[in-house]
Amino acid sequence: MDVIEAIKSRQDTKRFKRDMIPEDKLKTILNATRLASSAKNLQPWKFIVIRDEDLKRKLVGACNNQKIVIEAPMVIIACGIVSEAYPYLGSYMSSYPVDVAMALTHLTLAASSEGLGTNLIFDFHEDKVKELFNIPQDVKVIAVIPIGYPESMESCGRKHISEIVCYDKYE
Repeated sequence: MDVIEAIKSRQDTKRFKRDMIPEDKLKTILNATRLASSAKNLQPWKFIVIRDEDLKRKLVGACNNQKIVIEAPMVIIACGIVSEAYPYLGSYMSSYPVDVAMALTHLTLAASSEGLGTNLIFDFHEDKVKELFNIPQDVKVIAVIPIGYPESMESCGRKHISEIVCYDKYE
């Protein structure tokens, strides 16, 4: 599948089959994630792959009881390493949120190209996630990503290009 097809076919997965993800597909996805651009190529990220059922069950509570976390055969926790990020993106913020977001784009598109679905969860209790997975205090949890073979997917409406693009000035 080419990149444009992966972009067009990617949708949020709401239900997953229980089938395990083969190791070669996981490595392909993680390698694509690793290759994402970042400010000054600092790559201020860390990804925790969770397959253990007990850990996923505990993670559900930290994610406000979103059952999709336990239903997916695998969950990836995306973290931003503040101390490794470029500190002045646009002169007002650290680069780690944007850097990790670019890596997550690679992750979701690579998963789509491998026939897998994802769902980005941003509704979680960071302190609980950090405690469960021994994440240092100076590292930020950006997203929790259930991943697996889709049982059902949700098609989201998209704005028309004329609503999001303007030329030569902001309109």
